[in-house]
Amino acid sequence: MAKTSIRVALRNRRKKRIRGKISGTAERPRLSVFRSTSHVYAQVIDDAEGKTLVQVSSFEKGNHRRANKEVCGELGKLLAERCQAKNIGSVVFDKNGYKYHGRIQILADAAREGGLVF
Repeated sequence: MAKTSIRVALRNRRKKRIRGKISGTAERPRLSVFRSTSHVYAQVIDDAEGKTLVQVSSFEKGNHRRANKEVCGELGKLLAERCQAKNIGSVVFDKNGYKYHGRIQILADAAREGGLVF
């Protein structure tokens, strides 16, 4: 078995375990983060309705940027601004099976600085 497929399988096991414990509601939606090799995507989801309320990514139309640490910090602040515009003040953070380290941590810290509570 290839090394990358083992990593993906282990991340999926962690992801499934985490998602069994947390869920987004209308009062406190879930902030889910996905990290690819080049880009980072984050969305705020109301799991009760099954709808995405707010989303940001480093691959947005007209603004393609490789997701390094600086870009992730900007994305966290942008996410917090968009949440404030939709009257979302607190969220549940879903790191999606990734370590709370590097780009994920910087995005989360920037979102907290922008006013999101989690």
